[in-house]
Amino acid sequence: MAKTAENTPKNAKPGFVERCKNFFLGIGKSFKNMYHELKKVTWPTKKELINYSVVVFVFMIVMGVIIGVIDFAAGELVNLIVKL
Repeated sequence: MAKTAENTPKNAKPGFVERCKNFFLGIGKSFKNMYHELKKVTWPTKKELINYSVVVFVFMIVMGVIIGVIDFAAGELVNLIVKL
């Protein structure tokens, strides 16, 4: 007897093949949605991208110097406390 919508119980789990099919359809739908969202993105111009990159690079250098000074000061403080 073939399974039809009328004689299939409502709480029956789909078979392995059906689950695999749904899994790959879901992945395809995710990529399709991602493609549509990326089309909506306003990408920066080359000049803006260079400016943003320079700002990030300068910020990294400044933070590196600040952290280095704090680290050096903390190390000297520990050495001073240990010598007492």
